[in-house]
Amino acid sequence: MNFNKKLWEEFKRDVRKLNLSTLVPNDKLIPGIWDEKENFNPEVRQKLLKIAQDFFESLDLGVAIDDITVTGSGASYNWSKMSDIDLHILVDYRKVDENTDLVGDYFRGKIFVWNQKHDIEFFDHEVEIYVQDTEEPHHSLGVYSLMKDEWLTKPEKEDVKIDLKGVKKKATMLMDCIERIYDLFEDQKYRISLKCAEKMKDKIRKMRQTGLDEGGIYSVENLSFKVLRRNGYIGDLNEIINKSYDKINSLAQNFVKKLKMYVSEPKNQENEGFQRLQELEKFQKSLKRRHERQKRRLISHGNQENEPPYSTKPSYKRSKSAPPGFGGS
Repeated sequence: MNFNKKLWEEFKRDVRKLNLSTLVPNDKLIPGIWDEKENFNPEVRQKLLKIAQDFFESLDLGVAIDDITVTGSGASYNWSKMSDIDLHILVDYRKVDENTDLVGDYFRGKIFVWNQKHDIEFFDHEVEIYVQDTEEPHHSLGVYSLMKDEWLTKPEKEDVKIDLKGVKKKATMLMDCIERIYDLFEDQKYRISLKCAEKMKDKIRKMRQTGLDEGGIYSVENLSFKVLRRNGYIGDLNEIINKSYDKINSLAQNFVKKLKMYVSEPKNQENEGFQRLQELEKFQKSLKRRHERQKRRLISHGNQENEPPYSTKPSYKRSKSAPPGFGGS
C-alpha cells in the first residue's frame, strides 16, 4: 500500500469513525425528563409549556394553540446524548392564512430568530421549537401532550433490526459529497458551492422523507440523516449556503473583487483520462482541508474555559512533522 493510500485509510478510520451504537434504542427514556415509571417531570413540563406559550404569544397572531407536545427521540427510546427535546406547537395553519406554505415559511423564520437569541437546555438536552400544522402527518415513535399531561402515542420497547452497514455506507457517501462541496467553497467557487449545497440539502430532505414514509423511523435513510446531523454535516451544509450567499452578494459591489472571483470560477472542465500529478495535488489539498474541518468539528465548539497547562485551544492545522502537502509548514 503506497503512502498516500495508507494515510487516506488512516484518515477515514480516525476522523470518520461513526459511532452507530447511538442509533440502537435504549432501555429507558431520557433520565431527568422522565422518571422510572415514564412519567414526565412536572417541573420540566411547566417550563416547556411556558417556553412554548411565550414564543407563540410573541407572534401576536390571535390564533389559539391546539396542543403542545414533546416528540421525536426525546419521547422515545431512540435517544442519545445529542438528542434535542423537540417541542412542537400544534396550530391550524389555515387559521393564519390559506397559503399554508407561506405560513410554514413564516414560522420557520421566527423559529430561526428565536434560536439565535436563546440557548435552553434540560439535563444537557437542547430545546428545539417547531410549529406543526395540526393537519400535518407526523412520524414519531412517541408523542406526549404537555397540555393534557398524557401520552398521545406511547413508545414501545422494540427488538429492532438496524441495517448498520447500509447506514454507514450511505452516510459516508453523503459526507464525502458534502466535503467536496466545502472544497468548492474554499476554492472560492461560491456560485457553484451555493448551487451544489442547496441541491444536496434538498436531496437529503427528500431522502429522509422517503425513508420515513416507506421504512419508518429506523429506515436506512432516516438513520443516515441522523448520523449526518450528529456529526455536524447538516450544519456544514447550512454554513456553506449562508457563507456562499454572503460572499456572492458582498463582492457584487466591488468590481475588482467581482472580476477576480469570476476569473477564479472557471467552468468545471475535467481533463480526460487519469492525470496522476494533478489528481495527487487535489487529493493532498482535499485531505488537508478535511483534517482541519474535522478537528474544528471535534474541538472548536466547546464553551469550557481553558485551564493550565492548556492555555489555548489546539491548532486546527496538521503538525510540522506531517509530510509535504499534508499540512504544517
